[in-house]
Amino acid sequence: MRSPLIAADGVESRVLRCLALGLTALLLGVAALLGLPQSAQAAPGAVGVYPVPSIYSASTDYRLAVNGTSVPVTKYPGYDIAQLALGTGTATIAVTKVNNTDIGSYGISPQKLGITGSVSGSTLTFTVQNDEYLIVKLDGRPNLVIAADPAETNRPASSGTGIFNVQSAPYSAQPNTGAYTTTAFQNALNDAAAYGSANGTQGIVYVPAGVYTLGNLYLRSNLAFYLAPGTVLRYTGDRDHYVVNGHKNSQQRDLTWFISTRYSSTNIKIYGRGIIDGNGQAALAPDNLGVNLLAPIYTSGFTVDGITFREASSWAVIPLRSSNMTFRNIKMFNRFDMGENDGIDVMESTDVTVDHAIGIGLDDPFSTKTWPDVTDIYGTVPGTARPLDNVTFNDLVSWTYCYGVKVGQGIVQPQSRVTFQHVVVHDAAVGIGVHHKYGAASATNIKFDDIDIERLSFKNDDNQTWLAMMTGSTQGIGPVTGVTISNVKVRNAGITAARVNGLPGAPITGVALKNIVMPGSTTPATTLSQVNLTNLSDYGSLTITP
Repeated sequence: MRSPLIAADGVESRVLRCLALGLTALLLGVAALLGLPQSAQAAPGAVGVYPVPSIYSASTDYRLAVNGTSVPVTKYPGYDIAQLALGTGTATIAVTKVNNTDIGSYGISPQKLGITGSVSGSTLTFTVQNDEYLIVKLDGRPNLVIAADPAETNRPASSGTGIFNVQSAPYSAQPNTGAYTTTAFQNALNDAAAYGSANGTQGIVYVPAGVYTLGNLYLRSNLAFYLAPGTVLRYTGDRDHYVVNGHKNSQQRDLTWFISTRYSSTNIKIYGRGIIDGNGQAALAPDNLGVNLLAPIYTSGFTVDGITFREASSWAVIPLRSSNMTFRNIKMFNRFDMGENDGIDVMESTDVTVDHAIGIGLDDPFSTKTWPDVTDIYGTVPGTARPLDNVTFNDLVSWTYCYGVKVGQGIVQPQSRVTFQHVVVHDAAVGIGVHHKYGAASATNIKFDDIDIERLSFKNDDNQTWLAMMTGSTQGIGPVTGVTISNVKVRNAGITAARVNGLPGAPITGVALKNIVMPGSTTPATTLSQVNLTNLSDYGSLTITP
């Protein structure tokens, strides 16, 4: 499902790969027409296996091999997880049921990839053409998430000039002990940032594999924070080691930012294949202190590449009042039995790209929001609220009990030029949503393009539908204008009508539906009734074209 997106910091290579694949296909086609001999098919990609710490239990349902290499599968509440890296080339994936009973049925998502497997007894085998984020279902077993990242191309050395290894002197952080290593980490981060600032570069903090128990960490300018495969930065919830940064009124608990940026910082990168772990329900037990795993606030030139965010007890990643940010190859694995655990909520920021990501959890994996100057979740943040502009989400897999992709609920400041494209909604309550619940500002120039909605198994606020656009009246009312919804494959339309419901004085206008293919059809719909868009009020200029 990989789709090119022209953006800075590495995305160009993806575009070149797509062009190369297209050229190869063209040349093979010409060779076939001329009767010329053809070269062999793409070779298998090299498999990189990530070490799995002992804190994560092995799956009791699955074994996995990729190109003949065994890949660990871990058990997780609600689904199992396997993570690996795949170099250029194909991947032949063999999924085996642990108890060796024969496979009766299977499913492979994204369905748009058209992957067909072969079954032999207890093993399902199939091939993908490059690294992908997949969800596999065998019989009544939990779903298996296979997150195959692209191979690392920018892994730094573990030592040398400008590299600050947390296990080396003078830091000497020891993993896997349960002891807090916060001071060692923070000293390394500070020294790396100082080096980067003095030398016009980024000082690199290198974190070797292992589980590190940590309090709050703060990132300064000109810093690169590398988490090697097998690295886990773990939150505990013990208030003695954390600062309260906000409060979640709806959850009745205080919040802390596990990792955050210093205000007015710039040129920061977090990368590698490590894990930032919120420790889920266990971390709420000591003091009911919720956690936002990553809070880039008042920063610019900020990049996250390849990191896994796991078991947040509140919104996992919360970019706020920042600009020029890229989140690439990120995995957000949250639970279905913990509420308000959004994946990434881009808030009051500009020029933000989220590219190639999978988000799983009870609450919204991908959304945009704007708020007042002061609100509960970041009550300690100074300054004034900002508009949100030019935010693009590209190449996503979303699995949630709420909205697959969404603008809102907070639209207290204006939101404009928000794009969701090349998205697979594996399962949700609502596939595509704009929910102007809070605030009186406008939401304008919103685009949803190339969206594949596979299932709608859940219900949220009585909505179980492929499309829901609504305006509320909390903290005022505001308009929604200029929404384009195009190239949507609806495999499951849900059980409630699609809706566009504005309010008097705050209508939803300028909505254009293009090339919407509904279940059971192979051609685009031409009427609103064909897309089950029948719940309509306070709207204008609503069109549908094939």
